[in-house]
Amino acid sequence: MVNLQDVKNNPLVNVFIDRGNKHLGEIGYTDHGFLHVNLVSRLSKEIMTKLGYDERSAELAGIAGYLHDIGNVINRIGHSQSGALIAMEILRRMGMSPEEVAVICAAIGNHDEGSGHPISEVAAALILADKSHVHRNRVRNTDFATFDIHDRVNYAVEHSILEIDEGEKLITMELEIDISICPVMEYFEIFLSRMLMCRRAANFLGCEFELIINRAKLL
Repeated sequence: MVNLQDVKNNPLVNVFIDRGNKHLGEIGYTDHGFLHVNLVSRLSKEIMTKLGYDERSAELAGIAGYLHDIGNVINRIGHSQSGALIAMEILRRMGMSPEEVAVICAAIGNHDEGSGHPISEVAAALILADKSHVHRNRVRNTDFATFDIHDRVNYAVEHSILEIDEGEKLITMELEIDISICPVMEYFEIFLSRMLMCRRAANFLGCEFELIINRAKLL
């Protein structure tokens, strides 16, 4: 049975993640490398576990989280769909069952807010984990004067956390933003569609979703 550590040990997976992240760096994108995919993997698994899903489903969410941005090795545009196809071939060669490959590929193919939907519990967990990773440690541009809006929004976030209250069936994303760098409205300009997707994902998991910025509830 293929597990998360097997996937993390796969040289092809890791070269693709690394090269994809370098490609994004060349066109000015924030970090999508091992810091990001390891965090998303861990959080995807944690969401499933805290909400009472079985251990194998949580493991599949962790694998989907680790692989979700692998399509960036080809192109940022359509990376969720190309990533799903790459993951399908890699996992098939590793001996994963077709049923589990289908779950992971569907989650990867639906994690982007442009075209994705929470079509399964694993997909919903991946969406929440991915969209909640907003932080200044993802900004690669060192010249503040040349920051675009994505750089400013990410750099302004000094603290971010996704809280899972399994008892209250409540998922809360809480941010601390330096409003001298990025006004709250500018955050919404970029991330409103992502936050609405998080709400749909939380609802799929039978939970409510809250967004709290600087201790004020906004969603």
